[in-house]
Amino acid sequence: MNDSSTNHETLLDCAIIGGGPAGLNAALVLGRSLKKTIMFDDNQPRNRVTHESHGFLTRDGINPQELKLLAQQELTHYPDVQIDTSRVAAVTKEPKSFRIETEGGEVFHARKVILATGFTETLPDIPRVQEFYGTSLFSCPFCDGYEMRSEPLVIISENEAAGHLAKVVSNWTNNLIIATNGKKHITPSEQKTLEHHGVLVYEEPIRSLDGENGKLRAITFEDGTTIERSGGFVTAEWHQSTSIAKDLGCYINERGGVETDPMQRTNVEGVFACGDISMGPAQLIIAAGQGSLAATSVVAAFTEERFGE
Repeated sequence: MNDSSTNHETLLDCAIIGGGPAGLNAALVLGRSLKKTIMFDDNQPRNRVTHESHGFLTRDGINPQELKLLAQQELTHYPDVQIDTSRVAAVTKEPKSFRIETEGGEVFHARKVILATGFTETLPDIPRVQEFYGTSLFSCPFCDGYEMRSEPLVIISENEAAGHLAKVVSNWTNNLIIATNGKKHITPSEQKTLEHHGVLVYEEPIRSLDGENGKLRAITFEDGTTIERSGGFVTAEWHQSTSIAKDLGCYINERGGVETDPMQRTNVEGVFACGDISMGPAQLIIAAGQGSLAATSVVAAFTEERFGE
C-alpha cells in the first residue's frame, strides 16, 4: 500500500467487483440477507452502445442504463449495501479475508468476493463497423433478432462461429448471407449445408459498410460486389475486462471465461463469479440470475462457517 492509500478498517462481509446486472442482483440478495456489502462500479459496461435490451421479463426493450439506475435506486432501501464508483486495481487473498485496492489508493477488506466484471470485446477491423454496432449490427440474435425478423441480414464473422450463428439467426429470417472478411474458416461441407438452406457465404474481404445514422444499408466487397442488407450480427473477440480473476488464481475455461461450479463458486475459496465473466450467453436476465445465485452461495458459505457444517 502506498502512503496515499486510505485504509477502511471495517471488515465487510462481501465485496462485489462490477455493477452490471450480475453485480446488482448479487448486491440486492446480500442486502436483503443483512450482509455488509460494497459494490464497485466504474460505469464502463460492455453494452453501453446498446439502446434497447430485450428478453428481461417486465423490462423488455429497456435501455440498459435505465435498468441500471432503477436497480441502484432499489438498493438504496438496503442500508447494508454501499456503491463505490471507483475502479478496483487489485484484489489480494489474505489469511481470513480479501484486500481490495482501488485505482485511487483506497483499501477495503471483505470476507468474500464476487467477481462480476464481465468482458470487453474487440470487433473485426472493418471500416465503420463501430458506427453500426448497437443500432443495426448486434451480437446476440436472442436479444435483437425479433426486431429484424424477415429482413435481409448479414453475419459478419472472422472465426469458426460464423456457421453456427447463421443457423441460429435463420430462426428469424430466410434472407441471410455470411461475410468472413477474407477468412476461410468455413469447411466445404458446412458451406454446402448452409447454401442448401439458402445461406450464401462470401469470403471476399469487406471493402465497406454503407448506411447512415447507424442504419446499415449495404455491404461492399473488395471485388466490387455490393449486397443490400438492413442489419445483421457480428462476432467479436471476447477478453476479460480485468486481470483480477487470473491474479487471484481462478481457473479460466477454454473460452477465456472464469470457471465456476453450478453455485457460481470458483476454485479459490471465498471467491465467486457471475455474469458475462464466464464468457457464456451474454444476456441480462442470465447475468442477473447468476448474480442472485452467487449471493445465495455467499450466504450459504457464511451459514456453514457459523454452524460448522
